[in-house]
Amino acid sequence: MSVLNVTKSNFEEVKSSDKKVLLDFYAEWCGPCRMVSPIVDEIANENPDILVGKINVDQEPELAAAFSVTSIPTLVVMKDGKIVNQSLGARPKPQILELLKD
Repeated sequence: MSVLNVTKSNFEEVKSSDKKVLLDFYAEWCGPCRMVSPIVDEIANENPDILVGKINVDQEPELAAAFSVTSIPTLVVMKDGKIVNQSLGARPKPQILELLKD
């Protein structure tokens, strides 16, 4: 499954997904974000049962504010429309996968 570009206009659909959701809050200019991005892409391709979305904080400041994102990259895991896990900063793939476990 490919990564979804999440915006205000499609966020409700993402939030109401029956799949577990991994959101990557990032910015183009952010070095650590560029390190995490290919890992998030890999996770999306390897786990079709997870909805993976990326939110550009510069283009979607309201979504960033709604999740109280003050530092990027921020990874948020949602299930049934609720936040179940999150982490700040670049993480290696095993740690990101750990966030997704029940």
